[in-house]
Amino acid sequence: MDFQLTDEQRALRNGTRELLARRFGRERLRAAVDGPALDRGLWRELAAAGFFALRLPEADGGVGLGLPEAVLVLEEAGRALLPGPLVACQLLAGVVDGVATGERIVALADAPTAPAAGPPHPAVTSAPALWEHPADCDALILLGGAQGADPVHEGREDGAYRSAAADVVCAPFASVDPLTPLARVTHIPRKIPLPLDVSRLRREAALLTAAQQLGSAARTVDMAVTYAREREQFGAPIGSFQAVKHLCAQMLVRAEIARSAVYAASVTEGVLDATAAKLLADEAAVRNARDCLQVHGGMGFTWEADVHLHLKRAWSRAEFWGGAGAAEEALAEGLIA
Repeated sequence: MDFQLTDEQRALRNGTRELLARRFGRERLRAAVDGPALDRGLWRELAAAGFFALRLPEADGGVGLGLPEAVLVLEEAGRALLPGPLVACQLLAGVVDGVATGERIVALADAPTAPAAGPPHPAVTSAPALWEHPADCDALILLGGAQGADPVHEGREDGAYRSAAADVVCAPFASVDPLTPLARVTHIPRKIPLPLDVSRLRREAALLTAAQQLGSAARTVDMAVTYAREREQFGAPIGSFQAVKHLCAQMLVRAEIARSAVYAASVTEGVLDATAAKLLADEAAVRNARDCLQVHGGMGFTWEADVHLHLKRAWSRAEFWGGAGAAEEALAEGLIA
């Protein structure tokens, strides 16, 4: 079997990278840090490029591509640190009117886990329902997973419900990522049930989030290598020092292992494959950002450097759609089942 990207997939990846470099470069990124409100004009431009309608059938106005192509697009978004509920809008483009065209922005939120009888399952947490970019969204979709359907999300309530943003009661919630404002959902009326495959939706959300993490992990490799080539110490580039070489090599290995897992899961669409991909991509994004900061030295700790933005985004995304503890438990159960 040939696991290389096709010419069309490479063109899609390169086109997405060029679009984001042109419309969301470093100046726009730093402006978004100071004012994290989403740019509706950029959102509509992304929609016009097929960002959200990528997987919709051509007969419905979509591009007609599949999950592997969606992974490539979200990887580039993660590389650019593009803010917004991108995963939610990609998954709900055919469900909520106006999302595919960029006229509406929707978010997904996890319902808190339902208490179960007996001893608590180690994969079940009681994290609150968090809503990203609440001030910019037109609607919120609250999700739960059927018990036993997915070991990563076992114990969550079943169903998917849509609510207008104005009907949702929420409380402030401090976000570690300055590009991702969060709110804690305290009450949401479940008025409009949606006929969605919740387990599949959650699995694909985890995989597309892993793709974003992969993009960030790959970007920090490039940032570290570029800085190591330019920064000189003792009359030589610091990249010539063995300790720095090892750091950069380890970063590349993590990113490529995560890439293999994420790309494979986009083809197999297996539950445990997606779980493993998310776990590896989270690790690569967090550890690569830390090592990138280490390569930058004191400069990496400054607000002016972009390294901390990748680290904070990686920390934030690592807690979306199943954390490391739940993923490890699910994978362990899969090995002994």
